[in-house]
Amino acid sequence: MKELIWRDRWSRFVDGGKPYLGVLFLQLGYAFNGIIVKSALNKGLNPCTFSVYRNIYAVIVFGPFALYFERKLRPHMTLSVFLKIMLLAQLEPVMDQILYYTGMKYTTATFAIAMCNILPALTFFMAWIFRLEKVNIRRLHSQGKIIGTLVTVGGAMVMTFINGPPIPLPWTKVTRVHHHHHPLPPATPSSDHHFKGALMITAGCVFWAGFYILQAVTLKKYPAQLSLTTLICMMGALQGSVMTLVIEKGKKGIWSINWDTKLFATLYSGIVRSGASYYISGLVMKKKGPFFVTAFNPLGMVIVVIVSSFTLGEQMDLGRVIGALIIVLGLYLIIWGKSKDSTLSDSRNDELGIVDLNPTQEKNHNGISKSEIVDGEASTDESRDKDRVRERCKVDEIDIGRPHLHYKLELRFNECLL
Repeated sequence: MKELIWRDRWSRFVDGGKPYLGVLFLQLGYAFNGIIVKSALNKGLNPCTFSVYRNIYAVIVFGPFALYFERKLRPHMTLSVFLKIMLLAQLEPVMDQILYYTGMKYTTATFAIAMCNILPALTFFMAWIFRLEKVNIRRLHSQGKIIGTLVTVGGAMVMTFINGPPIPLPWTKVTRVHHHHHPLPPATPSSDHHFKGALMITAGCVFWAGFYILQAVTLKKYPAQLSLTTLICMMGALQGSVMTLVIEKGKKGIWSINWDTKLFATLYSGIVRSGASYYISGLVMKKKGPFFVTAFNPLGMVIVVIVSSFTLGEQMDLGRVIGALIIVLGLYLIIWGKSKDSTLSDSRNDELGIVDLNPTQEKNHNGISKSEIVDGEASTDESRDKDRVRERCKVDEIDIGRPHLHYKLELRFNECLL
């Protein structure tokens, strides 16, 4: 019995590490994407055409993989799923990308990435509304998640409305050439552009959070991640083209891209930021939910602050640093509360000695092993044991065996022995 318990714990440990590797890759991709795209925007890249091109490149790269690897796994398309895909394409590949990168053009890469730290709070709030996130106001960890959400939004407001004196960095001084009569303008944007860019980035984050929530819902009905990624990018390219023709009417020159930084930015962003990130976030979301995917955004901020100060010569203001620290504080209050949810669930199962006898078997989308399904009905002995334990131990909720699953039960307390 102990061997089964340790084997189950080791299997959970290995499986539990995969989502962390996934979100680490996402944040690295987001951080370098922000720096590369900001450099291209400074050289005249149009945010609208950039959104169209990056989604086209994502379809070209990931489309063949989706057609080949998921040819037998792809479920039938329904009207409900198709409408969800159309809305997903409008939320992130179109609205979020256009607003976010236009706001980045008015501000800096560091500021844009830092503002994205409100994304976990927005995602948590939306997940709470749509009952994808459990909140019990009487629990301390639930209170931490709520307070963390408010603190994160407050930090974003500090970053938006308070500038403060610039923080001198030794390596940023060398990027400015001082002339006797014609000094160069500062690297930071003007106050008007800064405020406009902050509003656009905030609006983009709202659309981005909505995208994550809807993606989690859609994956339950359409679990083929590669195909879903390709369809989202395809519909995003079509919708983005129409919107670009309306917004940038008569500007034919914005569609031209040469062999330069702008082409590299669209290629990198299409492959990494659109295709790979949609696919990986879908995989992580299936195990940890939409909130977990966004919970590591401060890592991207740290990477961007360090790299952009070297490559782009960006300078941080004191107000933005304080706002970023407030955002990080609020974010980790949310993460602490979220971790307590998993800890309480795991500790309850460990104390009751609940062990899956077949942890390595293939399971369906509900986490149920295929070999454990018995005529579509749960074990009557298992149900009887569950009722007896509830009566003896005087507990409200004990998850001793889900429907169709057989667990080995070992109770360590004499008063709870069956």
